[in-house]
Amino acid sequence: MGRGRQKAKATKQARDIKYYSPSTDYSALQKELGGTTRRAPSHHSELPAEPDYSAYEDKYADQFEDDDEVDSRRIG
Repeated sequence: MGRGRQKAKATKQARDIKYYSPSTDYSALQKELGGTTRRAPSHHSELPAEPDYSAYEDKYADQFEDDDEVDSRRIG
């Protein structure tokens, strides 16, 4: 007897969720999507630039094999 009551409650909750439509504030949505001419400063601008590591690329290249030359797939 308890299962029927539980199923009815679950069905009612599912129906409430399915047909729930909150009120939409279209003016706030327009402001958000429209963008503004004034932007907040980005926190990324405060980060230092990444150092140039290109000088070390060729120095240690002979210690490591290229991925193109090595076939790491197993056979069998």
